Amino acid sequence: MKNTLKLVLLFSVIHCSCKAQQMVQVPMDAYKLKTNEQQFINKPLKNLLNEIKPEIKLVLGTVDYPPFFSFYFISREELNKKILGSTLRFYVYVKEPLDWNFDKRPNSTAYNWTKEDLEKYGNLTVERIKVSGKE
Repeated sequence: MKNTLKLVLLFSVIHCSCKAQQMVQVPMDAYKLKTNEQQFINKPLKNLLNEIKPEIKLVLGTVDYPPFFSFYFISREELNKKILGSTLRFYVYVKEPLDWNFDKRPNSTAYNWTKEDLEKYGNLTVERIKVSGKE
């Protein structure tokens, strides 16, 4: 009986620790978002972002239909030095209209994903995920 209880406790600890690890540990893991896309569809954007460990250094919002975010793991300066289209990025299409206006964003954080952005956009509903490029 004691051994069974110990095994159950051990399994529970292992199970919980496995779930705690984020899906995207390094930038190239971003492709896992697409592979596991169904896990995020019709869920809040913040759920998807919680699965990403590397820092998102650059974000662009597109308000046209369909509205989406482009997330990058490199800065705008680094992006300017890269060959167009070769940079790893992931797109998250959302169901709701996107209120993203660079003119209203502070110059210092215009291209950064901030805590305020997470509060404002975190509850938008994920509709589709696309990943492209390489590190």
